[in-house]
Amino acid sequence: MRLIETLLKDVRIFQVDFYNDNRGYFSEIYQKSRYEKIGVKDNFVQENHSRSHKNVLRGLHFQFKKPQSQLITIIRGKVFYAFVDVRPNSSSFKKSSTFVLEENKINQVYTPPGYAGGFVVLSDFADVHYKVSQNYDKLDEGGICWNDSDLKIKWPILNPILNERDASLPHLSKIKFSNLPIVN
Repeated sequence: MRLIETLLKDVRIFQVDFYNDNRGYFSEIYQKSRYEKIGVKDNFVQENHSRSHKNVLRGLHFQFKKPQSQLITIIRGKVFYAFVDVRPNSSSFKKSSTFVLEENKINQVYTPPGYAGGFVVLSDFADVHYKVSQNYDKLDEGGICWNDSDLKIKWPILNPILNERDASLPHLSKIKFSNLPIVN
């Protein structure tokens, strides 16, 4: 596993090792003790899997009362992944960063509680696996408009496929601080 530096010190990007032979490949995508050694000490309580088609954009999502850390692994395909620090008490509040995550290459990102995340699919389809530290709660979900100009995210697509919820998310400047994650 190779750790890749990011502009936001709390976020970690990984290239997980793959072992190939004539049968295919094997990859260990999580081992608690190995991640603890590099500072990822979260207790992951839920795992999710999404499959999305080319040009689908999911995000930018977060939970505000029970913020969750996430360990996101691209299993199949290629995505442009964006994350934003939405903790109003953070020195990196409103700062964003992006990476292309791709199977067999740079394929994993860790974000601590208090970050919004989202991605757009660049390949024909993508399978994304999420380990999260808090159970999903529909009443606790928040989000930011994907193309909020204040965030300066340079998405590689102008007209993504969005669901109704993501298409109606507000700009960060329109969200009350009380509806953003407070993380100690």
